[in-house]
Amino acid sequence: MNRVLLLEPSATRRRALRSLLIAKGFEIAEVGEFGQALDVLHRLADSATGINALVFGWPGIADSQADELLALLRQDEFEHLCVVLLADSNDDNAVNWLMKRPGSALLLWSDYSECGDALAKLLAPAPSERPHLEVGGQSHLRVLFVDDSATVRIAFRRLLMKQGYLVETAEDVEDGWRKALASPFDIAIVDYFMPGDPGPVLVRRLKEDPRTSGILTATITGTYSDRVINESLAAGALECLFKSEARELFLARLGSLARAVQDRQSVDAERRRLQSILSSVGDGVYGVDPRGNIQFVNPAALDILGFDEAAELIGRSAHELFHYAFEDGTPIPRASCFLSQAYALGSQVPGWQSTFWTRARRPLPVECTVYPLNLDGRCEGSVIAFRDISSRRMLEEELRWQASHDALTKLKNRAWFETQLEQEILRLRRSDQLSLLLFLDLDRFKYINDTAGHTAGDHLLIDMSRRLSGRLRGSDHLARMGGDEYAVILRNVNMERITQIADDFRRAIVGTPFVYGGKSYRVGVSIGVAVLDQQTPSRTEAMSNADIALHMAKRHGRNQVHVFSHDADQRTKMDLELGWSARLEEALRLDQFVLCYQPVLPMSQIDYESLPDQHGALWARHIRRNSSQRVFYEALIRLREADGNLVAPAAFLPAAERFSLVGEVDRWVIRNALKALREFQSAEPPVGISINISAQSVSQPDLARYITDRLVEFDVDPRAVVFEITETGALNNLDAARNLITELRTFGCRFALDDFGVGFSSFTHLKHLDVDMLKIDGSFTQGLLSDPVDLAVISAITSIAHSVGKLTVAEYVDRPEILRALRNCGVDFAQGFYVGRPKAGLRAAGGQLEIVGGHDNIAAAG
Repeated sequence: MNRVLLLEPSATRRRALRSLLIAKGFEIAEVGEFGQALDVLHRLADSATGINALVFGWPGIADSQADELLALLRQDEFEHLCVVLLADSNDDNAVNWLMKRPGSALLLWSDYSECGDALAKLLAPAPSERPHLEVGGQSHLRVLFVDDSATVRIAFRRLLMKQGYLVETAEDVEDGWRKALASPFDIAIVDYFMPGDPGPVLVRRLKEDPRTSGILTATITGTYSDRVINESLAAGALECLFKSEARELFLARLGSLARAVQDRQSVDAERRRLQSILSSVGDGVYGVDPRGNIQFVNPAALDILGFDEAAELIGRSAHELFHYAFEDGTPIPRASCFLSQAYALGSQVPGWQSTFWTRARRPLPVECTVYPLNLDGRCEGSVIAFRDISSRRMLEEELRWQASHDALTKLKNRAWFETQLEQEILRLRRSDQLSLLLFLDLDRFKYINDTAGHTAGDHLLIDMSRRLSGRLRGSDHLARMGGDEYAVILRNVNMERITQIADDFRRAIVGTPFVYGGKSYRVGVSIGVAVLDQQTPSRTEAMSNADIALHMAKRHGRNQVHVFSHDADQRTKMDLELGWSARLEEALRLDQFVLCYQPVLPMSQIDYESLPDQHGALWARHIRRNSSQRVFYEALIRLREADGNLVAPAAFLPAAERFSLVGEVDRWVIRNALKALREFQSAEPPVGISINISAQSVSQPDLARYITDRLVEFDVDPRAVVFEITETGALNNLDAARNLITELRTFGCRFALDDFGVGFSSFTHLKHLDVDMLKIDGSFTQGLLSDPVDLAVISAITSIAHSVGKLTVAEYVDRPEILRALRNCGVDFAQGFYVGRPKAGLRAAGGQLEIVGGHDNIAAAG
């Protein structure tokens, strides 16, 4: 196992790199200071064993010990160590250092996840196994090297000329183009990032111009990037080289390009020579004369057709032996047989699908290629290659079935259903009949799927499909649209019975409990109905109406039927929500969101004898008195309108969820909150931030990786970050929530269960979700002073939370009396307008934390 010394002062970045490299199979020794790394290297000099590689962050500021380490690594004694540097940006000093040292690579911190692969590349080829360029062979090829940095041009020119290449350099795309036209080159290496046009512009120009199309091209860049590599290859580059990769690896990959230049002509000639042979090779091969009589046959053809000896076929007519009839047995006269005509005319026929008959008189679907056999300008017959395509025919049938069916329930799928709906709308335009379009959504599918398991969820979908199918007439259509959603077309219905007909489908679902694993589950279904008639304009409009009706059924309490109405208020309401989709996409594109910050106050540090009346005064006092203890704010997203006003999330997050944009919104919040946290790290008091994560984001499998990457990119302490997940969101995505919490808590982050107390079986979740704190739903806080039930609930939640080692946070604290009551209940933290309203920004000025900007001017919950 390769042993790696990991040097990084930042605990966050060090922790992330350690986890990443261990997962890649490396053994890690880690230090946090350059002086410690020097001690390790000095000890290695006297030891027979030690490390194989060093990973460290490029020092951002002058450091004598860092300089000593960099100098030490260039000594012969340590040149065998592979080195991966990580930096916040491409640094000329780092690039220059890399160019003078073999076995080294440079990555940006934003691409730190590629560190393991880069290290593996450096360590993979042993020095004795690394390929060497052959002097006098490809080493005398002409290379055009294009880069805007004079330092890089000089370094690479020197490196390539040492290997015997003839090198010309250019400083940009236009300079490179002029020189490519002026002199012949075999290889062009073009820097990706340059002022003016980027490198792929020159690569594409060289490839497309007949004068330069023979030049093999490669791009070169300072860091690994999928986008750079994809754009380079799309432009026509054969390779994407890296300035930061080991010198030996760079030369080896360039040597591959050099050899390709020499081999290209011979490879092309060989390919042309083999083309005629390859085109006639198949599973079976036979040859015929122009009359169609068989001249030779290979063993594979005998095996496919069921014959024992070639003598049984030689000299006999291929038409009479095996292609004399169609698949259904209808005879084909020889005069009209396509293959017989091709033999006679000397035609070339690619990929002809036909039927051959075996010796046992069994039809066999085949694909043939007929290639004329010309000798001295005369057609002497044909060579036929054929293959049995029975398996492919079966696969095609299976694919056709899959294209119109749902694999789990065996119902028709969305694509098929939309085609049927289109046809039904066209039919109704020629009729005075009415039809119904039903959209159905199971109400408790996610709960059963998460608590009883995915197998139970699958059985539920199959059972519901069976129940719905039992309600259909022969003319009706049913499809699974995806997830737990179904759609039905009911043809020729009575207007007066619309609601009753739809409710019959609902009762088919709810009438009998779903039983699995010895347990019974009540399953409801929300149904949206759209009426189809002569006036229905399109499939899209019909589906939109049914979808709107379905959402109205859910809003009205679920497990009920809602028939779409053209009532202006309902449609206007939905139209406004549809309009939010475009607004949110624009806000994400133009960065029009704003983060506001609301403080979270520890109850144990409050002087209850002198509580101020003014909102926010208590928090200001807390900051003055606690300059060393970390203070927490919840990051709250707002949307800034053109007039500067901020829009509350309650206005746009439902639309974001409906149109599956909430995941992108969450990632905007995560990125910008962590970026802001980086700016607060030197403030007094130090800052922590609480970030909300939606249920949709929780279910995204790459969310933990995204968060980890941002923590590393902005180099913030994970212990300063709390992620809030709503109780209902965690319940609907129980496995995903558990995995997310486990992974990020291991990294150092903390978690809170938001809106706690309103979900069902709330306390049972504490056994499944390893959160650090519970945020008591604000509805209990609001009634705390007047309702003894709310008081009892808050006391019970706090008592149980403390018994299992968790903290509690109360929201909606809007006056000092509530704060005192919460203290009596034992609550740990308070949040609300009385503690502090959300403000539009924080600032670390002169090392002192300041709250800047006015209130967010919205009626947000306190």
